[in-house]
Amino acid sequence: MVSDEVIKDILRQNEAMSGLVDTLGENDDLFEKGLDSFGSVQLMLALEERFEVEFPDSLLNRRSFSSIRTIRETVTKLTVGAAA
Repeated sequence: MVSDEVIKDILRQNEAMSGLVDTLGENDDLFEKGLDSFGSVQLMLALEERFEVEFPDSLLNRRSFSSIRTIRETVTKLTVGAAA
């Protein structure tokens, strides 16, 4: 199951986000809070490993990693698709 807490745990491992995670709401723009392109790649790799999914090229964009809610929805779609 993809929960906000699991996503926050992954974000805590990200250097740019680690100190901010507990203050983030599910709709806060992570890029406005300090996530950069390098951090988003690290985030993607951590999500792929944790949830055993692979982000297709069509989802490798800023929007896919813009907020906790968006990450949860995107990973949920990928995990449901992988289970089918």
